[in-house]
Amino acid sequence: MSTETDNRIEVRLRDLSQLFNSMDPSPFIDRDLDDAAEEFIVNWARELPHKTEFELVIHLAAPPSPDRIEGTEAAVRHYFKSRAGMKRRELRFLLRRGRVSLVIGLVFLAACLGLGEMALRAPLGTLAGFVELGLQIVGWVAMWRPLEIFLYDWWPILSDQRLLERLARMKVRLNVAAA
Repeated sequence: MSTETDNRIEVRLRDLSQLFNSMDPSPFIDRDLDDAAEEFIVNWARELPHKTEFELVIHLAAPPSPDRIEGTEAAVRHYFKSRAGMKRRELRFLLRRGRVSLVIGLVFLAACLGLGEMALRAPLGTLAGFVELGLQIVGWVAMWRPLEIFLYDWWPILSDQRLLERLARMKVRLNVAAA
């Protein structure tokens, strides 16, 4: 049985400006989150159930200006939406690199296997088997990177992208401490 707090991420700040990167000159809605705040939110989100939507509750010691209250949810969502887009592009680039690597690897493997067959037919004596086996090994080693991309490298990026997409949809609530 899940409760409504199963999906809640809570952050305690003195004031709202701590949530955003103070060096970013962008307008409020386009401003990047502070690196430590982003890491905190993302790491907390990784610990929450995967089937629920998130809610970010920001506990503030000092009340923010009314325009900041209005734009906070949009700014946080916009930030995570752009980060999810970056992950999507990273995944597409990785898979494209994987396809190119696969073609190169297959061509190289075919060349190695062909050269190995030629070595077996050449008058090399006992060295022919050694050369043929060495070329087979080198050809298969060339397939290492494409296989690594398609078996292992893509899914952590996809997982991060999905998490960031969920964070881009989360509700953001400000809770100002009573003075």
